[in-house]
Amino acid sequence: MVTDANNMPAPFTIIDHPLIQHKLTIMRDKQTSTAGFRRLLREISLLLCYEVTRDLTLTTKRIETPMQEMDAPILEGKKLVFASILRAGNGLLEGMLDLVPAARVAHVGLYRDHDTLEPVEYYFKAPEKLEDRLVIVVDPMLATSNSATAAIEKLKERGARQIRFVCLLAAPEGVKKFRASQPDVPIYTAALDERLNEKGYIMPGLGDAGDRMYGTK
Repeated sequence: MVTDANNMPAPFTIIDHPLIQHKLTIMRDKQTSTAGFRRLLREISLLLCYEVTRDLTLTTKRIETPMQEMDAPILEGKKLVFASILRAGNGLLEGMLDLVPAARVAHVGLYRDHDTLEPVEYYFKAPEKLEDRLVIVVDPMLATSNSATAAIEKLKERGARQIRFVCLLAAPEGVKKFRASQPDVPIYTAALDERLNEKGYIMPGLGDAGDRMYGTK
């Protein structure tokens, strides 16, 4: 089931599928291993991708089954783009590519300055003709929203017009700031947590997603 979050300006969607919520609880547990965390993130990304792409436009193609010819549904338009905000975004990206292997991929390299909490760009590469493609931006956490906003602005500079943002967890402060700066970009998340702490981490959250994915500190 997909529900709109109360008191949040549309479009903001919490995907509350029982399997997602169950797997997310295990991911939050600090006792979960690096391998387990990475596997669960990949599994959840498949379910999130299913929901965020449920309204893709279809057309038909004439094919022949072993029994007869038929007009069968296929996706219409140019292949969509998954845009990963490095490094943690790759955890969601890999699972989504399992579901949509023909998708194009963009990488946006950003790290958060621990003093200012502002994003610092170090890498950007994206497919051509973004203006003709649906771009799904992925990052496990929407905390301050600074990195997500910077990545989306960069994609818009390259021509992207149809953009959706997918994350695992969101903080109310980040959602509010994101919606103010990117009112045309829908947000899809598995959970809306309580708040940010003084260091800009989501509470209760799950810690640093990148560190837990890769076993770093």
